[in-house]
Amino acid sequence: MTEQPPVFLNNLGIVCSLGTSLSTVNEHLFTEYSDFLAPSDTYTPGRRLPLGQVKGNLPTLHNQPLKWQSRNNQLLLAAYQQIEPAASPLIAKFGAQRVGIVIGTSTSGIAEGERGVKTFLKTGTPPADYDYQQQEMASPAEFLAHYTGARGPVFSISTACSSGAKALASAQRLINSDLCDVVLAGGADALCGLTINGFNALELVSEEVCNPFGESRKGINIGEGAGLFLVSRLPGSVVLLSAGETSDAYHFSSPDPEGRGAKAAMLDALNRAEVLPEQVTYINLHGTGTSLNDKMEAAVVKQIFGEQTLCSSTKTLTGHTLGAAGAIEAGFCWLILKQTRNHQLPLQHLKSPLDPHIDAINLVSKTSSIPHTIDYVMSNSFAFGGNNIALLFGRT
Repeated sequence: MTEQPPVFLNNLGIVCSLGTSLSTVNEHLFTEYSDFLAPSDTYTPGRRLPLGQVKGNLPTLHNQPLKWQSRNNQLLLAAYQQIEPAASPLIAKFGAQRVGIVIGTSTSGIAEGERGVKTFLKTGTPPADYDYQQQEMASPAEFLAHYTGARGPVFSISTACSSGAKALASAQRLINSDLCDVVLAGGADALCGLTINGFNALELVSEEVCNPFGESRKGINIGEGAGLFLVSRLPGSVVLLSAGETSDAYHFSSPDPEGRGAKAAMLDALNRAEVLPEQVTYINLHGTGTSLNDKMEAAVVKQIFGEQTLCSSTKTLTGHTLGAAGAIEAGFCWLILKQTRNHQLPLQHLKSPLDPHIDAINLVSKTSSIPHTIDYVMSNSFAFGGNNIALLFGRT
């Protein structure tokens, strides 16, 4: 098998509860302050839940066709506009047919659909600003293709919480298959009642800020946001080395307690890149704050990496952004590798002592010794149905 030239992550656009600009997100990612989730009962009347809401103004879509007017697409556009100065010239250089778009999402425009149904049930008529296509899963990718003029392969991925990460793996394959020279790839998900109440019905939602790997952890918080990369072979400082993907189908919503699929994904990513576990400086853990996920993930990380590799879950800062999580957390890895001095890693913001019943792993703390050189980092995303992916990134 001929070795493929490297695929680079040239530019990043990102919006989440940490901010709506790359610089603000970068500043807040490494802070000791962790109060970025705001209590709200907007979606759960009578029960205030911490939510990872994007604050501030988002780009307007009023000049776009109604079918693309959704908060989800506003989040995506806010991320794209950060990389537009780099993307537009490349679309012109390579030609629209050589530019692809892959977007992971789990909600698309469901929030607009919810409002449409409420109005219909009250009045018998949908609201004037509702279009069924707003909530189609293909909407984010098709909207971005319309906005940018890209005419290469365009599709959305909806595999729950692994969607955004799998979009990056797909982008790498599109380039390696010579179907594209450039791919805009990432994920976007907006807050909506369906997901918040769905997780609530599964008794997985915490009324406190989530506490991954902590003894008192009580579940997840839901967030929203978007992460979008410009992916190409043009030389850059961050390379997407490999993606390990598995589907163990253990259970609809619970992870395999033995973590066989998660372990296979991480090992596959390492083996594809020919990187040893001890060469990986940091792992962005899936780390949801649920009892089952954290116990499983800690066990698997210890089996592969021992107690040496530094790791943390950033969901205390953003909430679980669902279909966007894999892309946003890949963005955090990108920011780590872009550091040229005073290297920092995201802290594990424990709200209680470490759970003594899970395997000891090297969670990042204020006293952690961070290497002067960070060459390899990994990001894990595990989804409903046992859909697992581990992305491995490197510095050039």
